[in-house]
Amino acid sequence: MTTLVSSILSILLVTEFVLGNFVNGFIALVNCNDWVRKQKISSADGILTALAVCRIVLLWTILINWYATMYNPALYSLRIVIRVAWTVSNHFSNWLATSLSIFYLFKIANFSSLIFLHLKWRVKSVVLMMMLGTSLILFFQVAVLGIDETIQTSEYERNITEKTKLRDFLHLSNMTLLTLTNFIPFSMSLTSFLLLIFFLWKHLRKMQLNGQRSQDPSTKVHIKAMQTVISFLFLFATYILTVILTIWNSNELRKEPVQMLLQALAITYPSMHSFILVWTNRNLTQTFPSFLWQPRCWLKVKGTR
Repeated sequence: MTTLVSSILSILLVTEFVLGNFVNGFIALVNCNDWVRKQKISSADGILTALAVCRIVLLWTILINWYATMYNPALYSLRIVIRVAWTVSNHFSNWLATSLSIFYLFKIANFSSLIFLHLKWRVKSVVLMMMLGTSLILFFQVAVLGIDETIQTSEYERNITEKTKLRDFLHLSNMTLLTLTNFIPFSMSLTSFLLLIFFLWKHLRKMQLNGQRSQDPSTKVHIKAMQTVISFLFLFATYILTVILTIWNSNELRKEPVQMLLQALAITYPSMHSFILVWTNRNLTQTFPSFLWQPRCWLKVKGTR
């Protein structure tokens, strides 16, 4: 039974990995192509492109970590490299997604608060300062992680089992930092999207009171935006919960089926949320069918030669 569950979860994880690489590669390729062709790129598309690239790296680190943990313990010596790569890609993936949520909030919503209007006019500076500030936190986090992983790897290779206060302190600091650096961007995204949902709900109610039907194009756009926001929050919350459970793992969570389930849930967010981003972006939605048909056209051209 355990083998069957593990096999199903392995197939699910690999499928999500392939789909995630495909959709994030598509986003990065289309936006970079437009950037080269037009010699400019919007702030939202720039954030979206960077997010897609970070998610590709994140997907690979999750897959390699899963393979090393479940099937090839000999790769334990690369644990430090894998963990640092995951930490960096996870950090930028979370904060770029948060930046995108803040950008969309200021772009769509319109509140009368002076603070909100002040930030709305300077949204590019707000996002840039936030990314630079969190990069300093990332530098400190990677330093603590590197020392913690070096000590653990050294003890594993030498088969040392005795505990030291320094190792316990570093390990606790590492887990606490990882938890905070994942929970803070989620909290900011949650706040941004709750404000956006409140604004969209208020706007929809106003349009309905003015006699506009649910089939009205403007109403459809706002309903679609609300569906997107709710879907993102659900996926992001699932991912953050999975990461926190993995960080603070207990003996029950270390069992192979549980580990594989957590890995499969973790990889869902960077894969499925990117499909939602394509669905809500007009340029990407229009380009997607032709992108799917392009390989078939190439095969036809080669076949006629």
